[in-house]
Amino acid sequence: MDLRDKIIERLREVKDPGTTLDVVSMGLIKDLTVTTEGKASFTFRPSSPICPLVFSLALKVQEAVKEMEEVKGLEMNVVDHRMAEELNTLLKGD
Repeated sequence: MDLRDKIIERLREVKDPGTTLDVVSMGLIKDLTVTTEGKASFTFRPSSPICPLVFSLALKVQEAVKEMEEVKGLEMNVVDHRMAEELNTLLKGD
């Protein structure tokens, strides 16, 4: 299993508290790419532009990937949410 597949499997463990479905099945993770050096990047698109749980869910998504030993860097971008700019600032601060 390559690192991209491992990341997808890890993200399947992150559940949206509002639906109890995982973020991969819900289609909230877009454009996942992984370099040969182990750097991952993807877009996180919440299910609603006003999702009240977006901060906690985005942090769980970020943490799940960053905890993986094989991942050497992560670029995660939140889109299509009214607080996307603030959330992206928060996520880059980690």
